[in-house]
Order: sequence, then C-alpha cells, then structure tokens
Amino acid sequence: MRLFSTKGLNFYFSTMNIILFDNQTSAQLLPLTFTRPVAEIRIGISTIREKWEYALKTESSFFTQDYLSELFPCKITNDNLFIAGNLLPDALLVNATKKLVIGEVLKDNKQNVLALRAGSFEEFSALESFNTIIYTGDFKSINSKQDIFSLNNVILCNDFLALTKRRKSEILPASNKLIGDPKNLFIEKGANIEGAIINCETGPVYIGSNSMIMEGSYIRGPFALLGNSVVKMGAKIYGATTIGPYCKVGGELNNVVMFGYSNKAHEGFLGNAVIGEWCNIGAGTDASNMKNNYGEVAQWNYATKAYENTGLQFCGLMMGDHSKCSIGTMFNTGTVVGMGCNLFGSDFHRTFIPSFSMGNRSKGYTQNSIENVLESERAMMQRRGITMSAAYENMLVHLRV
Repeated sequence: MRLFSTKGLNFYFSTMNIILFDNQTSAQLLPLTFTRPVAEIRIGISTIREKWEYALKTESSFFTQDYLSELFPCKITNDNLFIAGNLLPDALLVNATKKLVIGEVLKDNKQNVLALRAGSFEEFSALESFNTIIYTGDFKSINSKQDIFSLNNVILCNDFLALTKRRKSEILPASNKLIGDPKNLFIEKGANIEGAIINCETGPVYIGSNSMIMEGSYIRGPFALLGNSVVKMGAKIYGATTIGPYCKVGGELNNVVMFGYSNKAHEGFLGNAVIGEWCNIGAGTDASNMKNNYGEVAQWNYATKAYENTGLQFCGLMMGDHSKCSIGTMFNTGTVVGMGCNLFGSDFHRTFIPSFSMGNRSKGYTQNSIENVLESERAMMQRRGITMSAAYENMLVHLRV
C-alpha cells in the first residue's frame, strides 16, 4: 500500500525490497552515467540491475541523481536492502547481503559501503549508527569506464552459465560452421543465423531472441548478441564483445560493449571500447585502441577534470548516449566523447569532446542547440518505434542546460 511520494521517492510498507544506489563511482563512469544510474550499465550479457534481480529473485529500484529520479524512481519500504550499483553479484556476495539485518552495513576492507539494510530512508543517511560488517571475500565492481570492457570477458562467461542453466538452446542451422563445443553456444527462439562461422573455443556465444547474424560473418567468443540486434554481412567480431538489444554492427570489432539501440553498421575498426545507447557510428569510422609507442593510455576523467593514466596498453573509444559521427571519422586512442555530440570531418578529433559538441577539430566545435538535439533524437527513437517521453525529454534538457 502506497503511503506518499516525494520527488523520485515512493514510500510503501511491505517486505524487504532492493534499492541499487549510486556511489562515488557515478562520476568516474561519466559520460555513460549522465543518462542512467550506475546499475543500468550493461556488462557481460545483462545489466548490473538485471544480474542482482536474477540473483535475488525480485525486482529493484534506484537511488540516483535527482534529475534522473523521474525516469528511475526509488521505492522505499519499511525494510530496504541498499546495494552499491557498481557491485557485480556472485554467490558469496549475494549470500552476505541477504544475511544483513536492519541496522547493519557491509563494507570492504577499505571501508567502502557494499550494502546495508535500513528501515527507512533516514536510516540510510545515518550510517554512523550502523553495525559494520567487513566483507573479506573477493568481489568484482565497476569503478572506471575501462572496467566495462576489461571485465567483460569474465562477466560474460559467468552470465552465460547463469542464464543458460537448465535451458535448451535452439539448433544452429546447417549452413553455419561451428568451431568448439556446442554446449558453449546458446541460441534463443527467433534468432536467424545463416552462413556464419562461430568459434566457441575461446569463450561462449549467446544469441538473443529475434536477432540476426548475416552470411559471411565471423564470430569469436566470448560474444553476446542481445535481442533484435543484427550482425551485418562479413562482420569480424572478436571477444569479449557484447552487443546490446536493437543494435546493428558490421566491420571489425574487438572487445567492445555496446549498451543498446546503437549502430556501427559498416566497415571500420572499433576495439576496447564502450558505446552508449542511441549512438550512430558512420561508415569507415576507425577508432585507435593502442598508441604508436605501445605506452599506457591516458584518458579524460570527468571526476578529476584531467587526463589520467588507465594503466592499459589497449583502450579505445568511450562514447556517451545520443552521440553520432559521420563517415570516415577518426578517433585517437582513448578518446572520450560526451553525450549528444554530432561529429564530422576527416581529421582526428580531440581526445576529449564535451557533451552536445558539434563540429570537428580543424574548424572547431560549437554547442548544439537543445532544439536540434531533441529533433534528431526523437527521429532516431521513432525509427525503433519508441516515442520520447516527457520525462526523458526533461532529462536531456537538464543535461544541455
């Protein structure tokens, strides 16, 4: 029974419910978290939220930035399990969170809050009164943009085992060539795969419902293609790569995570990269993932407003939601593109491009108007049969201002 609501907070009395909260990593994960809570990041096959809901067998809500709360409201009851949204569940960690009682907080050995159980939102805001339990086990979490592709291999393999357990795969049509153990291939109903070469020796391959892999494609696991997505003819895809729902991909991809509703449908290279939703990458676009001197890659960090060393030799493009680039675009190693950008020209772009930028490096960048952004994004979403909601429009307006 609902009692009352405030902005983004709905109060109920019920049994324990799950709330995934944003912590300090939200700023580290920009521009990908401009438009979503941390737990809505996709890694492996599913989003972090979906992993926790699968593990705990219940639905969840979010405690996130104020301007996101209309799209991602928080449900509060008299018994709430708050879990850090960047935390990736495993059996031991899930068990530890379930054992918490009201008034207990679970922390790691660096005093970072992993989870807590509270009887009200006010209690959540008063951690000094909680009894602290230190979690001594190993766990995985997303603390930087590059963690998304770096951890994608192990998380995709874990997701594959969890999501295919006690389920029967559809049969791979005879026109395809399968290399490796058939147990490492899972095909959902409605998938259309013809004339492709799929290698499961290097990792599992998960093909979502109503997706399509066209003839002449080369797939090397670990690989996940979510529902209603398309791999174009002749594509060359290396693991660990995740293509979210309603995407189109072609050309060459290596260790890429694409959240959903985005296109890289033509030739060109993309590697060690993360692409948000509603992005479009023009034909012939290439994004470097390694420096010519083989050195470690530095990348723009929104939280510190500076370039920081990633510690990685391979690190490619990071692109926020609703950004686009024209044909023949070139991106340097470790480039960060904000959200809502419209990029064109044949020169290499800057390695950090703020949100809503329009233009290129040689002629300069200007700020795209919110009217132009809304017009183009409504059109792109309409092509997928989705009408932009007033809440979604309010979010974009807030970010542009």
